[in-house]
Amino acid sequence: MPIQKVEKIWMDGELVDWDDAKIHILTHSLHYGCGVFEGIRAYETDSGPAVFRLTDHIVRLFNSAKIFMIDIPFTIDELVDAVKETVRVNSLPSCYIRPIVYYGYGEMGLNTVPCPVNVSIAVWPWGAYLGDEGLKHGVRMKISSWQRHGLNSMPPAAKGTGMYINSSMAKVEALKAGYDEAILLSPQGYVSECTGENIFVVRNGTIITPPVAAGALEGITQNSVMTIARDQGHGAEIGNIARSDLYIAEEAFLSGTAAEVVPIRSVDDRDLGEPGPITRAIQTTYLDAVRGKVDRYKGWLEHVDE
Repeated sequence: MPIQKVEKIWMDGELVDWDDAKIHILTHSLHYGCGVFEGIRAYETDSGPAVFRLTDHIVRLFNSAKIFMIDIPFTIDELVDAVKETVRVNSLPSCYIRPIVYYGYGEMGLNTVPCPVNVSIAVWPWGAYLGDEGLKHGVRMKISSWQRHGLNSMPPAAKGTGMYINSSMAKVEALKAGYDEAILLSPQGYVSECTGENIFVVRNGTIITPPVAAGALEGITQNSVMTIARDQGHGAEIGNIARSDLYIAEEAFLSGTAAEVVPIRSVDDRDLGEPGPITRAIQTTYLDAVRGKVDRYKGWLEHVDE
């Protein structure tokens, strides 16, 4: 989906023009892929634009950086304020938000200790990641031939930039084969996650989503979905899922900041049908909650103009 240009990008404490937001060709993270990032959304509400679970996302950014031993030269509060400022200055009622922390120009080689650490925040309008049809009727999934990296190869608890080569290969493979999205398995053969989303199955009325131990990122949307599910009276738990569980699930869906909540229509050509009642109820509530329409979840929203 093409990026729609806006006015300003936040870079190391300053707002710069979109066309001037540049880095050197010898930027360390461009060569070695060591950096961390977040995907966040702001939504239009009756009280102006609001960022969904902003502080939670920035805390996870810092946790990812800690795992990789990257020292972010700003505080959590400073980056929370910077996100709001960047959304505000671009006059966007809703948008996708991309904070990224990376090693900059000045050192080369695998030792990151001497490298400068840079932080940028970009925002732009972005629609449904997996398409409006996917939101309504579900997406076709394929188990990838590419395996999710193991716990002691790449830490799945961190949202690292270079780690997404794994996801990109799985995504392209699925698209070229005629599917909408891919599902990766762990080295032990359990369902891990999709290329950029957490996955859920409904079995015997209980919602199950894979753990970090199976290679899944701890998703903020995932956590929100489980809260909504429990509030609606459903069992919701973290547990291992076998590949065959996907084929015989009563319902299945995925969640992520970019994707939001999307039903799964089929897995490896095993048809699951139109979105089920549990999936649809969670999806409806989530899409209302992020827009400030559900009182009990208004605490998840951080308004840009507060």
